[in-house]
Amino acid sequence: MSPLHATASALVAELAELTPATAIALLADRFRGRIALVSSFGAEAAVLLHLVARADPSLPVLFLDTGKLFPETLAYRDRLVRRFGLRDVRSLRPDPAAIAARDPIGGLFAADPDACCALRKVAPLGAALAAFDVWLNGRKRAHGAGREALPLVEAVDGRLKVNPLLDWDAATLAAYARTYDLPPHPLTEQGYASIGCIPCTSPVTAGEASRAGRWRGSGKSECGIHDRPLTSPHARTD
Repeated sequence: MSPLHATASALVAELAELTPATAIALLADRFRGRIALVSSFGAEAAVLLHLVARADPSLPVLFLDTGKLFPETLAYRDRLVRRFGLRDVRSLRPDPAAIAARDPIGGLFAADPDACCALRKVAPLGAALAAFDVWLNGRKRAHGAGREALPLVEAVDGRLKVNPLLDWDAATLAAYARTYDLPPHPLTEQGYASIGCIPCTSPVTAGEASRAGRWRGSGKSECGIHDRPLTSPHARTD
């Protein structure tokens, strides 16, 4: 077992009996300066953002601004930043030269959605995460689509990846949101349960999984930031 995998196993044992709030506070303190949250500011994002803000509002939050997001998502990001007092939200954008070379007219999503995600998400996040040893994300087992067996802590790409809400379902998220009066993403009222880029996101119907509206009909279920190495340097951070 590598030292990183051993650290991940030790953290699982330490965090397993803690509430997400306590676990996040512990991680924020122990890895101060070396930990970030990656957030889409999507349909479920407010809960984890609120937990992080309660633990440490200065903890860096990495947001992938792909250039194809819903305007409602950008407005929601700004609203939550103000509401929670988040002090270090970093918008990550794809490298303009890479966009000009590989997607000059913006249609790559239709021809090759994996390549589009690699260009607009995987590469920028890989560059930004180079500065961190630990990252928090909002994946949950209840999402399905291959996430049913998520561990609490993973050793991936030379760093620790923590899924603090992995066991929370929609009812638990909704109860937390009610308790703290968290504003919903404006598109959830229109049936969007998982919200990414405009061309590749659609509403879901009753009985569908929350991620059924992502890349509908393509067989694709992940953008790439969770299922491939994050190694490319092409990004711009504002």
